[in-house]
Amino acid sequence: MKELLEFIAKSMVTDPESVQVEVVEKENLTVLKLHVAESDMGKVIGKQGRIAKAIRTVIKSAGSRENKKVVVDIL
Repeated sequence: MKELLEFIAKSMVTDPESVQVEVVEKENLTVLKLHVAESDMGKVIGKQGRIAKAIRTVIKSAGSRENKKVVVDIL
């Protein structure tokens, strides 16, 4: 799922080298922390958070296929 999130984020931003995904494993939860350049933050979040919501939906669906609960934090 980390690779999927990196692929999605890198395809949207103007500075793909600044995209980093940090994985934090907890008991029954996986947190993916997405770091992008400050100038690309608006592109990743989108108007009223629509793009961010769509990214979270795709990652959550990928996690459910593996029976894992996944949360995406955009930083």
